[in-house]
Amino acid sequence: MAGICCGVVGESEPTVTVDSSTRASLRRRLDLLPSIKIVAPPLESSRKRQKRETPSPASGNQDLESNVRSDRKARSSPVKNSNSIPSSATEAESSFVSDAPKIGTTSVCGRRRDMEDAVSVHHSLIHKNSENLHFYGVFDGHGCSHVAEKCRERLHEIVKHEVEAMASDNEWKETMAKSFQKMDREVSQRDSNNGAASRNSVKSSCRCELQSPQCDAVGSTAVVSVVTPEKIVVSNCGDSRAVLCRNGVAIPLSSDHKPDRPDELIRIQQAGGRVIYWDGARVLGVLAMSRAIGDNYLKPYVIPDPEVTVTDRTDDDECLILASDGLWDVVTNETACGVARMCLQGAAAADGGDSDTVHNACSDASLLLTKLALARQSSDNVSVVVVDLRKRRSNNQVS
Repeated sequence: MAGICCGVVGESEPTVTVDSSTRASLRRRLDLLPSIKIVAPPLESSRKRQKRETPSPASGNQDLESNVRSDRKARSSPVKNSNSIPSSATEAESSFVSDAPKIGTTSVCGRRRDMEDAVSVHHSLIHKNSENLHFYGVFDGHGCSHVAEKCRERLHEIVKHEVEAMASDNEWKETMAKSFQKMDREVSQRDSNNGAASRNSVKSSCRCELQSPQCDAVGSTAVVSVVTPEKIVVSNCGDSRAVLCRNGVAIPLSSDHKPDRPDELIRIQQAGGRVIYWDGARVLGVLAMSRAIGDNYLKPYVIPDPEVTVTDRTDDDECLILASDGLWDVVTNETACGVARMCLQGAAAADGGDSDTVHNACSDASLLLTKLALARQSSDNVSVVVVDLRKRRSNNQVS
């Protein structure tokens, strides 16, 4: 009460002395209190503002912790995860994805001014040959966020169309390459289109619309995985990364496309480009990766062609980690797998592999990896997807 009264009574106002033992004095004291009105903003608008806000240096760590906690709560239920099941999904659709792997995702702005990462999760996206195929993707934008957002909105649909038209499992590399090239053409067409429909497709917070009508200097990495009951297909373009944890061993399923990678350096030079070292190796001294979706102004030196790996699943597979370079710049493959494995094994030992517990363990793993990257002073956005690949031998046992 003293703190409230101090905020109400000014220095120029007389001090009121009352007898606290009477009802009248209590009423007089209550009359001194201000009228307090609490207005809660609409949930949707408050979420949007939270994504756009940039933490000040003094409160940066507190805001990061708040964002991570909010993300953790939003993903606490595998059924309510909006990335997995649309809000309009029927009960039949919910049961259709019930056999999907448990996942955890965390994505934070970190120490960057803007959030340019995007994450895509679509369980049972494709039903082919009586099997459910699951789609996971991480996109790290540069220049602005709209190419990464476009990949999040469209790439899974393009992949689904191409996979459904695929004649055999031997065509995965060609299929994923076609998908990435189509995605790049869509982005390029959008960039060269100055119509109202094109401008309306970009969020109102898109800064590049004010800088350049064509946005040719905007692009995004893309690391995508299609998980089938028998295979793990990874398609990578840029310096985001996919790592498989198999029996405690970290197995990289993608290779970063850096301009100074020997084969990439030769390709760029043969195309007539140069790699200039300016705060690291950069294509023409500008872009710190040699492959990406978008970036029309750097073609043909920066290309959208992905590298695709197809890995057979085994009983020793534990988890798959997809993440942007905000994690990999400061955390090794081995450390990331160790953290994720610790979370999954701890959950299995505690509750015998209960479904909800395993899902929470994946969420804990993605959360811990994100916080580890921030603790190690990662200067980029950090986005992490952890997929539990352990095959369930029974309802009460998780291998």
